[in-house]
Amino acid sequence: MGFVVGLDAGGTSTRALVLDLDGTRLGAGVAGGANPNSHSPEQAAAHVRQALTAALDGLDPAKVQSGVLGMAGSSKLTDPAVAALFEAAWTGAGLRCPMHVITDCEAAFATGSSSPDGTVLVAGTGSIAARIEKHELVSTAGGYGWLLGDEGSAFWLGREAVRATLEALEKDSLDALSTAVLNRAGIPALPHRDQWRRLITAANNAPPIRLATYAPLVTTHATAPSADRIITAAVRTLADLAEATRPEHDQTPIVLMGSLIHAHPLGERLKRELTTRTTAPVRVATEGAAGAAWLAAVKVLGESAPRPT
Repeated sequence: MGFVVGLDAGGTSTRALVLDLDGTRLGAGVAGGANPNSHSPEQAAAHVRQALTAALDGLDPAKVQSGVLGMAGSSKLTDPAVAALFEAAWTGAGLRCPMHVITDCEAAFATGSSSPDGTVLVAGTGSIAARIEKHELVSTAGGYGWLLGDEGSAFWLGREAVRATLEALEKDSLDALSTAVLNRAGIPALPHRDQWRRLITAANNAPPIRLATYAPLVTTHATAPSADRIITAAVRTLADLAEATRPEHDQTPIVLMGSLIHAHPLGERLKRELTTRTTAPVRVATEGAAGAAWLAAVKVLGESAPRPT
């Protein structure tokens, strides 16, 4: 019996999963991020090969009948030079089957649902919603990156936490979130105007994406008034993003994926918000590599391919 392989290549990590055709897991591998927009293409491709090699350890790569690479930044592979690096990583791991590249949104949706159609909302460092039809992405909402959008994302939450802290310093009204932001930024106890200046300097001197490191403070201090306002705005924004991809009265599944979906209480509030707006099923997905591997099996067995066990 042959195998299939699926990969979920994001900005932080790359995960590979090998299944046999009855859905049994045979191997798994983890490596660093493989988004060629946030890593050099050479490094990203090397991480793909590293994850594949680990997942295929002890198995015959020549028996892999189908493989799917789900990745953030997949559009980068329209550059032939970048595509060649990933093809070399694929064949370098011993694979002889074609490398089918899909978006991380398609892999995420397949992880949470076997339906060919529906919506996926990814909320992690960035945010994007996508419409899936016949297992393929047909339209998106959001996903513009930190500079142009990504509302409701971890970057956005972190930025809003810093902004709320600056406003609190201006009004001499610190709460638990703003105190935590100052501590995270390494700003000592000083007159509020001095702390205000130092926080602006610290935030602007760091790479913009570093603002995402403040996001966990929002959920950790969720009961603080400023944190509650930020979470409320994020939930509303993310739910709007998902709705923007759906026809009226659509009953196809909504799949949620990303680090913020598992962040208490934001994830629970988002799911609750969506269930008040629609009677369609709302599901949470956790493992993009499993969705990619299942789609690889669909290419061999069709829609009857067993889900990973």
